[in-house]
Formats: sequence, C-alpha cells, structure tokens
Amino acid sequence: MNALNNLIEAEKKAQILFEEIEKRQLVVAGKTELELNNEVYELAFELFNIRKFWHKRIVRSGKNTLLPYKENPPVLNLQKDDILFFDFGPVFDDWEADVGKTYVIGDNPKKLKMKQDVEHAWHEGKAFFNANKNDLTGAEFYEYTKKLAHIYGWEYGNHHCGHLIGNFPHERILGDEENNYIHPNNHIKMSELDVLGNPRHWIYEIHFVDLELEIGGFFEQMVG
Repeated sequence: MNALNNLIEAEKKAQILFEEIEKRQLVVAGKTELELNNEVYELAFELFNIRKFWHKRIVRSGKNTLLPYKENPPVLNLQKDDILFFDFGPVFDDWEADVGKTYVIGDNPKKLKMKQDVEHAWHEGKAFFNANKNDLTGAEFYEYTKKLAHIYGWEYGNHHCGHLIGNFPHERILGDEENNYIHPNNHIKMSELDVLGNPRHWIYEIHFVDLELEIGGFFEQMVG
C-alpha cells in the first residue's frame, strides 16, 4: 500500500472517531474543554487502541475559537449556547491523520452559519485545489482561501491554511519551514516532490472568525 492509501486509511479511522463522538453525544454543555478532550482521547483508545497523537489535541469553545493552533488559552466551560471545534491528529500504525470539525450547542443562527460556512468553504477550496494542483503554490492557495473567508462574510483566522501530512513523525524529516505549509510566503508548487523525492500530501484548513462576535469555526481534512 502506498503512502497516499495509508493516509486515506488513517483519515477514515479518524472520521469514525468523530462519528462516534456524535453518536455518543459527547458535545454537551456543562463540561470543560479539557474534560471533553480527555473523553475523546479515551474514546480513541477504546475504538483503536491508540495513545499516540502527532500534535497537541485541541478542543476550543467560545472566544477560544478565535485562536490558531499555537495558542494555549485558559480552559473554558462549554455553555448552553456555544460554538466549539476539535483539532485532532491521531496516529494509526505510524500514519498521521489530521481532522478538525466545528460543533454548535443550541440554535444560535450566526454560530450555525459559521459551522456550515467552514464546511462549505473547505469543499469549495478542495475543488479549486483539484482544478489547479499541478501549478498551484502554497501562497496562491492561501490567498484564495483568505478571499473565501470574505466571500462568506468572515475574516480568516490563521497565518496559514494547511500543512504537510505523512508518516509519523514527518516533521523530523521535512521540517517546520514555511514551504511545508500552505503559507503566504510559500511560492513552491504544492505538486513538487519533497526533499526525499516523494510526493507531498496536504492537509487543508479553514479557520473563519468574527472578532466582534468572538466566534470562530474550523474544518480540516486531507486534500491530496
């Protein structure tokens, strides 16, 4: 099985984890972000016997949804009328997955729109990537994604919109430089091979925010 197939299989298992989170109705008001994070961690062990995640596990709610990955905000409690997102990178048989999704507790129309928009925008971005991937640079894809945020009526919430994914731990081999991210300073074609001569595979992230309402939404999966 080649690298891409292994990554697809890893992502399928991560999707099963998210489906089980929803089936068990773990996303409810009254618990902390940390409690929910730990519940998902234990669920991953129950389902797949895994304890390894290639990056820190993220559950962010309320105003914490404004913040990008590298921040470490104080833990919040989930409220009855809340928005939150997960960002989990489980490792299955040494192959990395990276899946993020937004949830809404309650029926706030702005928060529900945010959840819907990040998912729709991700699929729109994937279609753009597939149509242009042979010549598309990271900088061009980032600028396209930033414009998508404005089209949907939001701001873009991060300095990049994705990164490489691979065999764990890919960062040790490929590094943490801007050309390994879908970043405004990355002018290398995303279709180019990595330093070892292998095809590169990308996680695509959508992070929309509304600074006035103090809400954000997040959605990520592999685009290719």
